[in-house]
Amino acid sequence: MQVMPTTSLLSELHRTASWEPDASRTPIEHLVEYLLTGSLATGALPEIDKLAQRVLRFDLQNTRVVVLGGGTGLSTIVGGNSQMPDWPEQLNVGLKQDFSHLSCVVCTTDDGGSTGRLLKSLPLIGIGDLRKLLISSILPENLQRIYSLDELEAKTLARLIHSLFNHRFYEQSSGFNQLANPLLVAPSDLRIACPKPLADSLHELGAYISPGGCGPVICPAGHALGNLLLAAAIFMAADGRANRPPGLKDIQHGIDHVAALIGAPIKRIHAATATPGQLKFRYANGVDVYGQSKSAQSRRDSPVERVLTVFIRKPEVSAAVLSAIADADLILYAPGSLYTSIIPILQLEPITKAIRSNRKALKVLAANSWIQEGETDISLKNQGRGFLVSELIEAYDRNIPHGIRGLFHVVLSANLEHVPGNILRNYALEGKSPIHLDRAQVEATGVRPIEATLFSPEHQRKTHVIHHDARRFSLAIRTLLYADKRLKNKKGYSLRRSKSRTSLFSGDQKEKYRASAKPIYGALLCNYMKSMAEALQDKDFRPEELREFLLEVVWQNRDIPYSHLKFFRGVRVIPKEKWNRSTEWDNILGYFDPEDGYIKLHKELLANPSTLQKDFLIALGESLLGPYIENRRWIELNGSRCYEITIGPADKQRTYLTDTQLHTYLRLAQMIPDPTNHRIYRIMTGPEGGFLPPGLLFGLLYAWYLSGRGLTMEYEMTLLRWSPKSLIPLHAKDRARKQALVTFFREEIFGHND
Repeated sequence: MQVMPTTSLLSELHRTASWEPDASRTPIEHLVEYLLTGSLATGALPEIDKLAQRVLRFDLQNTRVVVLGGGTGLSTIVGGNSQMPDWPEQLNVGLKQDFSHLSCVVCTTDDGGSTGRLLKSLPLIGIGDLRKLLISSILPENLQRIYSLDELEAKTLARLIHSLFNHRFYEQSSGFNQLANPLLVAPSDLRIACPKPLADSLHELGAYISPGGCGPVICPAGHALGNLLLAAAIFMAADGRANRPPGLKDIQHGIDHVAALIGAPIKRIHAATATPGQLKFRYANGVDVYGQSKSAQSRRDSPVERVLTVFIRKPEVSAAVLSAIADADLILYAPGSLYTSIIPILQLEPITKAIRSNRKALKVLAANSWIQEGETDISLKNQGRGFLVSELIEAYDRNIPHGIRGLFHVVLSANLEHVPGNILRNYALEGKSPIHLDRAQVEATGVRPIEATLFSPEHQRKTHVIHHDARRFSLAIRTLLYADKRLKNKKGYSLRRSKSRTSLFSGDQKEKYRASAKPIYGALLCNYMKSMAEALQDKDFRPEELREFLLEVVWQNRDIPYSHLKFFRGVRVIPKEKWNRSTEWDNILGYFDPEDGYIKLHKELLANPSTLQKDFLIALGESLLGPYIENRRWIELNGSRCYEITIGPADKQRTYLTDTQLHTYLRLAQMIPDPTNHRIYRIMTGPEGGFLPPGLLFGLLYAWYLSGRGLTMEYEMTLLRWSPKSLIPLHAKDRARKQALVTFFREEIFGHND
């Protein structure tokens, strides 16, 4: 049932106002700001109050809306942030209250947390964002109708559902008893509020994926219960088949089944695609790596240049999604992670084609308010700062085939200018700063900028936190729709440009990015993990727990191919008293021993998982070179001390590299070939005799490429941040060599040749 905004809502919003908007803003922005805060700038039009009342009375009953996105941003604007403990106290907020014809298209490439655990073992899409949206979409009136409840009982049931679906099982507990009977995880005072039909359905879903059930058995440890119940519903629709990905109908049936149980609308929440896939990031320094969650965890000191969605095959998009887009009066892109929430959806060609083909819909991009580490914290234009709003638009343009043509009319940006300084300082201490609206640059892209107070000052004063407020956001969207339908011929209110730029890039840049958007395909993540487990099956791990540790390292670094695990026999932990590794060249506590083929780890590493992973990756990289050196020695040459190596014959090398690749690498590592014997290489050392041996350098580069970590390589690779033209010839030459090393690892070691 639709709940229309009223004058009382306007009065309540005005009551929280505490500032006036910038007088330089456009009439449409005055109208939006007046509706959200009650504030008027000097010189604002006198009829603005009448316009505001018309906006509130504007009939949205037949307005069809499609929202695209993922993460917390999507669920928040639809119905409030369902991950917050107090969410059940404000059920009637957001777009779901204003628009009865609301369809949501959800990104499916999440691979972190509980969703990532599912992807390790099951042929599934990322469903975590679907769970968040299902909870936020709950309508109390639906619960009243489905279970014959009164208003108070419906609110209590919503609290129960919120508690159940957000419950996360402990890592150390299997949780099968609670999975088979999900009500056991709920507080006792809420448990009794569950109607029997819902209790029976929850039990059926939980038992289906528990031992003795008909579906794939999923250990609950570390999982969100809502994800497990949704996965159960999907596999139940697929008749329990877990040997191939569920199809479009199976996934939609599973979503609708859960929606019907919890009072969310059916046939309105859609996965963007049923085809499993993952994200591949290209950084400005030339590194290509897989993984959405990894992008946020690894600070690479280099901006993201592009992102590609790698599917297992040509992705499927449902006819229902395309039909909803074709019929939409409003197409809205929810605020969220730039590269991991919207762009993967817009790289689905049927979806972007449908959006461009819809000429009647108003198309609104909701800009993020704060930079996000790993995505928008480093500008591609200026690596000394974070993103501006225009750079968000440019990122869409270079990462979507054919650019932003026909995709956006308006960018809606949060006004953070009047946020108190103490709150900004708190965010700065967390490494967060605002994404400012650079109005002129946004105008130049052909998109209309609208800046508005989209957060609640009252909530901000209580919590000192700035988030999109679901009610204000929905009211802002209502205002933009009214302006588009009723005021489009009125000066200062038009939201659509007569001309829009087809691309923000030209010539070589355009062709470069369009070429990079060609589809590439990869393996199911669960099959990848199965093959990696098989590769480690016959290896010797002491202690045995390191086997699981290595599998987790592989999951976090899915660029590691099966073939990289062939060159070591096992892993051993060495106690301190037996550690005889020389510290002449490094203080790294992990290495590959070519004498016996084992990776050796110092026992101290076991107490520090982060350092353990880094040093293990270094040793794994070293293992790819294997015992490639036949002889090594120190010599005096022309009065200088030299380190000399002789590499073994090509037919006797036990290394990952071909003979040609090995020679290429040694030259890039600054080893100089002997003019009379191409198998002898030397390097001159400085007065102190210090240098990086090629084996150690290979391991350091291997670990740095995968994780972005390693102080030595982080320092060495800072040169890549500077353009060659800004460097003196000596440094420009060294930069070119380091760039060639990155390219060598990307193409020859990790096989990213697309």
